Amino acid sequence: MRIRKPTVVVLASLLAATLGTVTAPSVALGQPTSAVPGTTAAEPNQVTGLIVSQADGYATVAWTPVPGATDYQIERTPVDASDVATGPAVVVGVWRPNRQINNESPTFADAGFDPGLRFQWRVRARIGTAEQPYSAPVTGTTQQPWGDPAVPGENLRTQWETTKAAQYTSDVNEYAYTAEIDRLSDRVRVVEIGRTVLNRPINMLVIGYPAPPATPAAVAATSPLAVNCNVHGNEPGDREACLVLARKLAFGTDARTIDLLKNTTVLMVLTINGDGRAANTRGNSTGQDLNRDYSLIRQPETAAYVGMLRDYRPVAGYDGHEYGNSTAGDLPMLPPRHQNVAKQIFDESLDMIEGHMYVEGAKDGWWACPYGCQGGSGVGLSEETILRNTLGLKNTVNSLLELRSSGGQTRPDEGNSANNRRRKTYSALWTFSQFLDYHRANLPAIKKARGEAIEFQASNTGRLVFRGSRPIPLHPAPHPGEAGPRDDLPEPEMILDDAPCAYKLTEEQYNGARTDGPNGVGATVAQRIAAHGWKVVKGTDGYYVPLAQPERGLIPLLLDAQGAEEWVDGTRVYPTRTGRHNGPLTISGFACLSDATVNGPVTVRPGAILVATGTTISGPVSAAGATGVFLADSTVRGPVSISGTTGAVSLVDNTISGPVSVAVNNTGNDPALIAGNSVSGPLSCAVNSPAPVNIEVANSVNGPRSGQCASL
Repeated sequence: MRIRKPTVVVLASLLAATLGTVTAPSVALGQPTSAVPGTTAAEPNQVTGLIVSQADGYATVAWTPVPGATDYQIERTPVDASDVATGPAVVVGVWRPNRQINNESPTFADAGFDPGLRFQWRVRARIGTAEQPYSAPVTGTTQQPWGDPAVPGENLRTQWETTKAAQYTSDVNEYAYTAEIDRLSDRVRVVEIGRTVLNRPINMLVIGYPAPPATPAAVAATSPLAVNCNVHGNEPGDREACLVLARKLAFGTDARTIDLLKNTTVLMVLTINGDGRAANTRGNSTGQDLNRDYSLIRQPETAAYVGMLRDYRPVAGYDGHEYGNSTAGDLPMLPPRHQNVAKQIFDESLDMIEGHMYVEGAKDGWWACPYGCQGGSGVGLSEETILRNTLGLKNTVNSLLELRSSGGQTRPDEGNSANNRRRKTYSALWTFSQFLDYHRANLPAIKKARGEAIEFQASNTGRLVFRGSRPIPLHPAPHPGEAGPRDDLPEPEMILDDAPCAYKLTEEQYNGARTDGPNGVGATVAQRIAAHGWKVVKGTDGYYVPLAQPERGLIPLLLDAQGAEEWVDGTRVYPTRTGRHNGPLTISGFACLSDATVNGPVTVRPGAILVATGTTISGPVSAAGATGVFLADSTVRGPVSISGTTGAVSLVDNTISGPVSVAVNNTGNDPALIAGNSVSGPLSCAVNSPAPVNIEVANSVNGPRSGQCASL
């Protein structure tokens, strides 16, 4: 535990402006700030039932719909404590029927004002272009930025906050702000996961209660969620939201915050592209769009993020962006669409968007829609290089978030850049907060989808698609968007119906120098495979990368000549044995069994490699001194003994009638994977280096578990 220093705010230049009076928060969302007696309209088609509720950086305006209304205008007027106008009335919003899924309860999230000020709101309907009478007014004081100025930590403010959105937070102030959060809160640990091309630190906040777990493996055991706050340097709205959210998570004492952090760990990478943020450019210092590099990992920034995914294993994620469209929704979202993403991950991701974000957005007044709604159908496609698709191929439930970059006709007050910046940031803060709530409420379903996806991928079942997206249906009417991303279905040349068992790489392909990184120097394929966390075994004639592993959907996209953006053109290795084999089977060299039946024992000789998927073995499986053993989606009627392996061990989703012993395997930096198996007998693991893991997919064991497998 850190020793607390005196509670003096040390970020003088950053924080001096934050010590003004901060009042207690206004009423919670859903509670009216004032009420209008009665609901009878004074005039025909006058809006009634107006309620305004305050939340973090926005006010939800709700009213009773007027029959036949085409749309509604939301007017805001600044007022003093006596509710006397101090400035002109301005139409700040236009509500249209395509904004939300429950048109019978219209709402509008009014944002863009300076939090803490007092306003009057009115709403009027339009029928066609004819303006109807305004509602009776409702007044209320908006919420101050979160945090009591008398409480150390809570009184921290970002540069964006202290300048009232006139400036974004610089990298220097980001580092100072997060260092203070780290210093003052036991819940937060700042971890440097890498460096940019220009040597800026890439920091991640690890947040848990009462303190975050001490190691990446311990964090992974909590089924963490991750927010990537800023990849394109000229899209900083989400990053500012993350900085505010970090303060609330670090110091909030409300029951919701404590409950969230007791039940998971929050991972926030604030600025993966620090060089681009400092220069206000989309790409990094080499000009690379990092959101086209997460699978390829040619840049140090993406290598850092992918390594974090390997080590911390978040089960769900959100990726923050801004969208150059003035007519689309406030919050366009999109799940991982690549067709190699397991259906379980796609379905759960889509449910997070449609079943939660659309529903909660309709309550609070935010316009969530599919990315591409209203004239943007050329976006949101199937490139595996994009983080949402890379995450999906890594079995992580996730969504893209796009903040509409300008107000347009539905938010006409955002010609003022500060108002525009505030709306974007507070809408992102709403989204990320809802993401935390979704994860908390749906974690069993998320974990189930992830486990089933890992088992499906390891089975190496079904066709491979090199480029092509799953369709995104428009939400049932009334849907929140007038269009959706185009189907982007795979062309015939992008489909491989006969999937190989593995890819074989030559020494040059695997360890050869690369020139696709900064300054003409790139990581080798071996280093990039290690960053992704794939298992590789070295045979006498090359390096084998079996598809019987959790990221099966991603492997061919990078190792097959048919891939749209592959690293190398690996050699496809097809099964060496299918069908029935009667009697003992001895494995020498490389052998791949697929949908096979072996009526007898299987022995893997020293130095040999066995890959078996969808196979039934009526007898024991023993491997002593093998180079690699992969069993997935298979049935073994007998004991399994694996010892002395020098390459890789993977047992996923097998049914084993007998004891399982995994002992004295030295697999370098790659732990044996033992996940999702059903074992009728004891499971024993001893003296393996490193210790086996189950990547949070538990085994069912009808017998004692002992040694290194006691918790698997």
